[in-house]
Amino acid sequence: MTKWTKKAAPVEQSEREPELSAYQQAMRNRLLAAPVVPAPEPWRPVFEHTYGVAVGGLIGIGFATHPDSGHDLVMVVSSDGHGLFDAVTGEKIARDRDPDPEDSTPDAVADLSCPGLGPIAGSRVRIAGLFGGGLHTTTGDGWTLEVVTPAWPNHRVLLSGDGGLPHAGPHGEKWWHIFHSNYSTFRTAGFSPSGQTVAVATSSDLSLWTRRPDDTHFASTGA
Repeated sequence: MTKWTKKAAPVEQSEREPELSAYQQAMRNRLLAAPVVPAPEPWRPVFEHTYGVAVGGLIGIGFATHPDSGHDLVMVVSSDGHGLFDAVTGEKIARDRDPDPEDSTPDAVADLSCPGLGPIAGSRVRIAGLFGGGLHTTTGDGWTLEVVTPAWPNHRVLLSGDGGLPHAGPHGEKWWHIFHSNYSTFRTAGFSPSGQTVAVATSSDLSLWTRRPDDTHFASTGA
């Protein structure tokens, strides 16, 4: 006796992704060709090493302000607890290796925040990174920070003074490729609310750049 089986309906194939236009391909090639370069004046790196400071298992970061010095502070949330860095000096000014489990990661609350520590104890800091959230992408005096992936999954961080993509000017004059996340998983990047700090976080490192409060964007002074 022949046993009949019902044939499964053929799986519909999705439409093929359209190829990049000549304009898009040219932009992608420009991004791929741009090497990592130091951030321009007035920005300077906070940490000694080019990769920043190692933070194993980094989950996310957030900004706060020191109540006494007025310096930008960067709170780091990792699988090893919470830490707080002075974004001007690079000093780690507070550490909590055993935070309350209910507040150890930002996904525990709706606003993705964690309790502050050290000089900002008693407040909460919104954390951007693995669980979502975001940091400022522009400053009041015209700097822009962009994250691009012309060769996914490696993220490139671009700092610019020309308003962002498509970057009509040459690389190194109005836009700079300052960070390439090709060895760890990208978490987040952005400016502090004051506009005086640039932060880039991966799953293994924190990189910071700072400028003085009286340093304004070159375009604002006509330079």
